Amino acid sequence: MTAPPPPFPSETTKKRTMIQPERFYQALAHEDITFYAGVPDSLLKNLCAYITDHADPRNNIIAANEGGAVGLAAGYHLATGKTPAVYMQNSGEGNVVNPLMSLTDRDVYHMPVLLIIGWRGEPGVHDEPQHVKQGKVTLPLLDAMGIEHAILSSDEEEAAAQVGHAAERMRATGEAYALVIRKGTFADYKLQTTVADESALTREQAIQMVAGSMDDRAVVVSTTGKISRELFEYRAAEHQGHERDFLTVGSMGHASQIALGIALHQEDRPVYCFDGDGAVIMHMGALAISGSMAPDNFYHILFNNGVHDSVGGQPTVGYRIDLPEIAAACGYKTVLSVDNADDLSEVLDNLTDNEAPLFLEIKVKKGARADLGRPTTTPEENKRALMDFLRH
Repeated sequence: MTAPPPPFPSETTKKRTMIQPERFYQALAHEDITFYAGVPDSLLKNLCAYITDHADPRNNIIAANEGGAVGLAAGYHLATGKTPAVYMQNSGEGNVVNPLMSLTDRDVYHMPVLLIIGWRGEPGVHDEPQHVKQGKVTLPLLDAMGIEHAILSSDEEEAAAQVGHAAERMRATGEAYALVIRKGTFADYKLQTTVADESALTREQAIQMVAGSMDDRAVVVSTTGKISRELFEYRAAEHQGHERDFLTVGSMGHASQIALGIALHQEDRPVYCFDGDGAVIMHMGALAISGSMAPDNFYHILFNNGVHDSVGGQPTVGYRIDLPEIAAACGYKTVLSVDNADDLSEVLDNLTDNEAPLFLEIKVKKGARADLGRPTTTPEENKRALMDFLRH
């Protein structure tokens, strides 16, 4: 009979501690878990940073999306017979349901994989609105998939014991096991491996330039993270309303398809998608759909800084691949790329004179203002305001 994992210490009976990322990494290595794939998360940023700095690059792959990470993990298991780890924010559970149920599950190929899941929106813990529902269903969804799980203790010794228990269960069952990570579980660790900036232009400056160049009937669908936050603050600073913008605070990678849906049914109106490199890469097939539908009022603006900026600056492959050429191959009529303010200003002077759908890559610096705020309107208020605007 396998002993149950140690209980999570009560916040009311035990002082809150933190795990040094190095200690957790070593605990996994002790169980011969040395391969990682996943999508970075803000609650895991210190752990992900440590892994990036210390794991062989072939053993830490920042995947396009979480489902792809499970595929990489399955390939690793097939090649080595060892247990892989997949890290993600709990919003990524939706992307892994299919491969967990139809690939690694015991009723199909029966493969072990350790899931390390950041618990955004944990009930009783204040968080942004897009995380609330996901936080409520994080544990029930694991239960529904039949995946044994534990909430990781913030005490290093107890956490190490939980890792040992998880490894033992995976060896015994050959199935997936999940460790769910609360906010503040990992101590600070600063990423040493960095991506060199390819531009002196900040993303916020670029957003202001593009938004300031649009006509009054144009609408914007902005992607998850700091792009939406910077657009919101630009409108506020300019004493403008927010009714022209749909701030996609969740659903990473889907902003372009929301924008496409609007563009196809508001044909007399310019529709912009403000996108990020991590988001485009996450669901790159969307480029093929946008290109094939070929709306002549669709302007896809990519702010490419080569990193997942909102979750700790983990690198993407945004600087290593030619996204405008990919867009061209997918059917975009005009593709452009700039990396400085002068060239961007020149392009914006006659942007809508170009044949669309149009894809504009703007290479920008990493990072954002430390005092960058968040939208003060609710998602539903944002939706209603945009729908009212689109009716006129």
